[in-house]
Amino acid sequence: MNDSSRPEFWDQRYASQRTPWDFGGVPLALRKFLSHEPPASVLIPGCGTGYEAKTFSVAGWKVDAVDFSEEAVRCAHASLGKADAGLVRHGDFFEPNTRGPFDLIYERTFLCSLPTDLWPRYAAQVWHSLRPEGRLVGFFFLGPEPDPPPHALGEEGLAQLLGDAFERIEDEPVTDSLPLFDGKERWQIWKKK
Repeated sequence: MNDSSRPEFWDQRYASQRTPWDFGGVPLALRKFLSHEPPASVLIPGCGTGYEAKTFSVAGWKVDAVDFSEEAVRCAHASLGKADAGLVRHGDFFEPNTRGPFDLIYERTFLCSLPTDLWPRYAAQVWHSLRPEGRLVGFFFLGPEPDPPPHALGEEGLAQLLGDAFERIEDEPVTDSLPLFDGKERWQIWKKK
């Protein structure tokens, strides 16, 4: 199975523990962001093992973390423990979400995991899932990558994808990237127009 648009692709990776994108914790830029942001509501698509879901929850946020890989959700429930397992649910980001709209959508390796033909749907779904002036916040993989996924967006590609509907209000280098992403990702905040 080589189609990253299918849950089975990700199930295989989680089951075999081939998850080089798994940070094993929460990146510094997110911890810094949460230290000065008042709690609100957040959607975390493609949440994987759910570290960030717990971090948002501990900071007082209302969390909806979703992944369409049953194996990823199983791993998240195992890593989060019984008390926090309810933060992560099995579901498809592209299906209607009755829990929104959200103040924030957190991006960490989800967009770059999608086949490039799904990127316009991603941008539209993010826009529809956010409240007016809501924000898309997180880490954006700009590449290059010879053997995707992850699929590199590039600065121009990301601006073309989001620029008509969002305004980029923050752009910072990432200082604690995993080897897979080292020097290839940026912490960014995009505000819905």
